[in-house]
Amino acid sequence: MRYEFLVTGRVSDTVRAAFPEFDVADGPAGGTSIYGPVRDRAALRGVLARLDALGLTVVEMRKLPD
Repeated sequence: MRYEFLVTGRVSDTVRAAFPEFDVADGPAGGTSIYGPVRDRAALRGVLARLDALGLTVVEMRKLPD
């Protein structure tokens, strides 16, 4: 499974480094897209917890085609 997480604002290099398994790109409306493989539901919850711990606001999450 692959997911994309759209967060508000541009993220720092520190945030980019916190997600080495994901690609990070500028998203729409000044946000940031963080996307890549997610192994299972437990891993998905872990990604969401990391985003939250870093103080990021997720405005959209979606499953991507493989």
